[in-house]
Amino acid sequence: MPSNKSVSDAPITKFKNCCILKDHRLQREDLWVREGKILNPEKLFFDEKGFTDIEVDCEGSIVAPGFIDTQINGGYGFDFSSAAASVRHGVSCVAKKLLSTGVTSFCPTLITSPPSVYHQIIPQIEVQEGGLGGAGVLGLHLEGPFISREKKGAHPEEHLRTFERHGFQDVLDTYGQLDNALIVTLAPELERSDEVIHKLVSRGIRVSLGHSVADLSQAEAAVWHGATFITHLFNAMLPFHHRDPGIVGLLTSDRIPSRRPVFYGMIADGIHTNPAALRIAYRAHPQGLVLVSDAIMAMGLPSGRHTLGQQEIIIDGANAYVAGCSVEAALEAASLHPAQLLGIQDAKGTLDYGSDADLVLLDQELNVRGTYIAGELVWKDGACTGRPGDQEADVPVL
Repeated sequence: MPSNKSVSDAPITKFKNCCILKDHRLQREDLWVREGKILNPEKLFFDEKGFTDIEVDCEGSIVAPGFIDTQINGGYGFDFSSAAASVRHGVSCVAKKLLSTGVTSFCPTLITSPPSVYHQIIPQIEVQEGGLGGAGVLGLHLEGPFISREKKGAHPEEHLRTFERHGFQDVLDTYGQLDNALIVTLAPELERSDEVIHKLVSRGIRVSLGHSVADLSQAEAAVWHGATFITHLFNAMLPFHHRDPGIVGLLTSDRIPSRRPVFYGMIADGIHTNPAALRIAYRAHPQGLVLVSDAIMAMGLPSGRHTLGQQEIIIDGANAYVAGCSVEAALEAASLHPAQLLGIQDAKGTLDYGSDADLVLLDQELNVRGTYIAGELVWKDGACTGRPGDQEADVPVL
């Protein structure tokens, strides 16, 4: 029988024996879900006179909002920047395998490429809801090609571009379209960047500063024009200097709008960023930390030769490190903060009443035990949950 016909015929699921992340702390509470949304138990039991149809015993697990990865270049043998006809298939395969990592939503990221590649790939990667088929696609992160030659990192120099000639029209000509774009990384010191940032933001696109030699004043100007994110803080930008801290100085700047928070992505693997540097950034601006994987097609594959965009790279081993903050803060940096950055915090990134029931169950060592999207179990104990014949072997995550 339905739990409450007067409100909905949908069953009510109760997650019990768990610690849920709510109001910035882990609390020993149950969690109720109906029709993919988190329910207010007071209204459920006292106003609706409803009751539970399904119980899920979490066996002491932590229940946190599903993780959101705003910078992922590929994985499991698929490179999102590869001009292949199968890029849509690649995104779908990565989306499904990401469920084992607790990621329920992500932004496929394209690195610097020639216009012909953008024109081929961008229309193929569409926004889509998550579910049994995989994590949801929130929109594209276009990292380049409007970046600094001095701080290009792994981006191919021959495909870098500027917008000094035609401004925003150069952006449109390069990408072909921006319908599915959610984040654009650019170097704010490039001529006419203020105009470009303003027009991107007016389209609902988040502008991130990165691969840049900008000084602090240039970075502050970019924030005044609408930039709200920093791509992989410390990497591919001027190092912190006491006379001019560069982009890093935005974390403590008092010359940017007080009501416009600046978020910063961090690759917390102990290699891209020393744990001490991560701790400095976190202690300076804890509310802005956004954990990103910056994963490439080699994620989930053995060491060897792989591709990133238009070039070959060599992967030799893998390491993972944890540094510098509480469990609650780390979980929020992978869920709440990216949701706030993207402006979707009313639906994702929290366990507040009415938000999407995108959940990750973790043991006390923060290993993923199960992943739910819209209240539906989509991954558990190393195997995808789906229709008969749809299950896949577990793939190790780098």
